[in-house]
Order: sequence, then structure tokens, then C-alpha cells
Amino acid sequence: FKFFTEKGGLEKTDIAKILEYAEKEDTLCTKDAEYEKVDFMPVYGKLLADKIRAAAGKGDKPLSGFKVVVDAGNGAGGFFVKEVLIPLGADTEGSRFLDPDGSFPNHIPNPEDKDAMKSIKEAVLVSKADLGLIFDTDVDRAGAVLSDGSELNRNRLIAILSAVLIREFPGTTIVTDSVTSAGLAEFISAKGGIHHRFKRGYKNVINEAIRLNSEGQDAELAIETSGHGALKENYFLDDGAYLMVRLLIELARGNDLHGLIAELKEPAESAELRLNILESDFKTYGNGVLKNLEKYAAAHEGWKIAPNNYEGVRVNTEGGWFLLRMSLHDPLLPLNIESDAQGGTVKIAKELYSFIKDFDRLDLTPIG
Repeated sequence: FKFFTEKGGLEKTDIAKILEYAEKEDTLCTKDAEYEKVDFMPVYGKLLADKIRAAAGKGDKPLSGFKVVVDAGNGAGGFFVKEVLIPLGADTEGSRFLDPDGSFPNHIPNPEDKDAMKSIKEAVLVSKADLGLIFDTDVDRAGAVLSDGSELNRNRLIAILSAVLIREFPGTTIVTDSVTSAGLAEFISAKGGIHHRFKRGYKNVINEAIRLNSEGQDAELAIETSGHGALKENYFLDDGAYLMVRLLIELARGNDLHGLIAELKEPAESAELRLNILESDFKTYGNGVLKNLEKYAAAHEGWKIAPNNYEGVRVNTEGGWFLLRMSLHDPLLPLNIESDAQGGTVKIAKELYSFIKDFDRLDLTPIG
């Protein structure tokens, strides 16, 4: 369960308090309290559909004439077809794997998974759809595919949502996790927004956006490259279905989705390597590696430590960048690399290897 109020998600201390109440024999409700059972999914679906109707201003069926397909991956996202798209007049023929099945017989429901993205891309191209939507298991993450088969996930999803929100809220701040590309930062800046690159973890980016707003700095979007995204207008609930509502509004208005991200500069190569820490006190060891890297990078020719970095050590190199950080939960150091040239990620990795090879409690197989 995730618990949210209009002020945002509950923290660990709040959950502990709920459990404390639950363990007590007495109830918080009065004996004459009444309750009503409600099938909430149609209520929720109508809320999303009405949001699109109101924004599009084209009557009850603003998606009439458009084909939109959904790949739910046998997760919980199949409702979106019945409760949102069909009532809006969309042609949804060609949608896939809408019925929930916890064994996930077709592919993992995950907008970052290659097989999942291949599936929704195929659905779009075969059915000649205007847009394809894909959700993760519980619909708090989402991705999309445009009519030509180009994917909208990771940096591209953040970019298109940023373009929409900066247009509506000039100068707004977009809070992202730490592994977003240099091209995305340039894109957001060129649109007139502020890119605030923070830490990984959906609660981290959400809480940072809430903090910025409380200090008077407008931040309309908090989003991870994984597809976890939360909007200020939706009380910073990480809701993949609500994110897709924003794309559908653009489609219903007749706006060019391709054009929204035409100026996004994308890397020629990107890679993520995971370096396991072979030490029981892995946090101390990993933080030691990062501290030494920071000193090394500051003196290394051609390297420049990225400013305003809140997680790990991010270094700008000639024609690319890398970020080495501690995993949020696991005994490993994830290494993200991007390059503007083919073969550049290997070159950057080799440069980094000259430093990191001396740490004998790291499994350097992925980089060696």
C-alpha cells in the first residue's frame, strides 16, 4: 500500500503510527459510523477521462478519430482501455495483455524492459496507432510509443512532459533523479525551465519537489528515469495513468507529439554497469571509493566534477559523462555512462578503470 494525502505521501513515521493504531483494541471510529462499499475503478477512470475532456474542449469524445493502444503486460493497467479510452471515443483495437495475470505470461510489465517496449512498439506499428501506452504492474510507472514507433521512456518521457508543463508554467522546475542525460538538462533550459537533478528513488524526487514548492520555487513535476512521475496538480501522487493523461490531452488537441521533443539532444551511447561490493560493511567501503574518486577526478585532466550534484560523483568528460553512486538498497556501486560518440562509453570506462582497479573489494568484471 501507498498512502497519500493532499500534502503528499506518508513517511515511515506516519506508517508506524497507523500500525500503532491498528494494534490497539479500541477503534478510532465511533460505533455508529457508517461506511459504503464502492467500486472505485470506474470513479477513478471517469476522473481521468473528465480531465482530458475539460482540457481538450472538444465535447464528450475528444479522442474520436484517434487510435490509442495499450499494453498492460497482464498487470493492473488494462482498466485504462475500458474506463478511459473507450468512453473518450478512441479506437483501442490492437491493445494487448489487458487481463491481470500474476504469472505475466507475455512479458514483464515494465516501461524500461526491452521486451515490453518491443511489444508495445509492435502493437503501435501493426495497428497503425497514433499512440501506444504501456504501464508497469501497478500503474505507478508508464511509458509510451509514438506513431512512428519511437519510444517515450526514460529521458524522452521526461522531456515531453517537461515541454508541456513549461509551456503552461513558464520557468517551472523539473525535479529528476541523478542519472538523467546532459541533453535533457539542455532541453529543459532551452524551453525556459529549471532542471533540478536530485537523488534516485521516487520518494526522494517527490519530497524534493514538495520542499522546493514550500520554499516558493514552483516545481510542477517530480520524475525518475524509471517512469515514476508525480505532478503537483495531482498532489504529487506517483501515478502512471495520470502521466499518460497529459499526453492524451496533447493528442486530443491535435498537437504534434513528435515536435515536442524534436530539439532533444540524445547521446550516441549509454550504459549502466553494476559493480558489486565484496565487503560486509559495504556502505563504508562504497562511500570510501566515492570520496577517493572525488579527489582523483578533481585532478584528472579532461574531467570536471558536475556542479549541483546530490548523489555519488558525477563527472563531465570530453564528449560525455559518468556517474558512480551507492545503490539505494544493495551492496553495489551503479555506474552510469553516456557518450556523444560511438565507442565513447568504453573509452570513458577504461579511463575510470585506471582509478578503480586498485579497489580489491569491488567486482570489476563489468568494467574490466
